Amino acid sequence: MGELNFAQLWSPIRLTIELAFITTILLLIFGTPIAWWLARSKARWKEAVATVVAMPLVLPPTVLGFYLLLLLGPNGPGGWIAGLYGARTLAFTFTGLVIGSVIYSMPFVVQPIRNAFEAFGDRPLEVAATLRASPWDAFWSVAVPLARPGFLTGAILGFAHTIGEFGVVLMIGGNIPGQTKVLSVAIYDFVETQHWTEAHILAGGMVVFSFAVILATMMLGRRYGQAYELRAKAAE
Repeated sequence: MGELNFAQLWSPIRLTIELAFITTILLLIFGTPIAWWLARSKARWKEAVATVVAMPLVLPPTVLGFYLLLLLGPNGPGGWIAGLYGARTLAFTFTGLVIGSVIYSMPFVVQPIRNAFEAFGDRPLEVAATLRASPWDAFWSVAVPLARPGFLTGAILGFAHTIGEFGVVLMIGGNIPGQTKVLSVAIYDFVETQHWTEAHILAGGMVVFSFAVILATMMLGRRYGQAYELRAKAAE
C-alpha cells in the first residue's frame, strides 16, 4: 500500500476519533443535567421531554439529517450564528458535524445515566440532606459516584455511536477530505470507487471496534450490577 493510500486511510480515522472525543465530552456535559432532571422531576410533561430526547433512536438518519441541514444551513439559525464569525453556514463544516453528532447520539448517553440516577432512589440524597449537604454537594459527592456505571456506559455508547454514524454526517457534512470525511463516509467512498483493499481495512477495523464496545458494555453491566445492589442495601 503506497503512501498516498495510507494518508487516505489515516485522515478519516483521525477525523472520526477527534469528532467522537469532542462529541462524547459535550454529550456528558449536556446529557447529565437532562438525565438528572428526567430522573428526579415529577413534572407531567417529563415523558414528553424524554420522548424528544429519544427520537433519534427511531427517526431515519436521513430525516434527522435533512432538518439539521436546514437548521445549520445559510438560511437557518446556524447560518446566522456562523455569520457572527465571518462564515456563511455551519453545514458541511466540522462544527456542524459536532452539533449533529451530539443531537443524534444524545439518547445513548442520557438513558444510561438516567437509569443509574433512578437506580439508587431517594435514600442516599435524603441522608446527605440530614448531614446538611447542599443539593449541589449531594449531587457531586453522592449521586455522581453512585451513578458512575451509567456514566461509563453512556460514554462508551456515545463514543461508539459517533464512530459509526453515516446517514446524518453524510447529510450535514458531505464528503470533504480532512474536514467532514469521517470513517463511515470514507468506507462508502472506497466502495463506490471500487477500492476494495482500503474498504476492507477500514470496515474490518469497525467490526473489531464494535465487538470490543459491546463486550466492554456487557462486562461493565455485569461488574457493576452487583455493586448497585450492595450500595442500595447499604443506603437503606
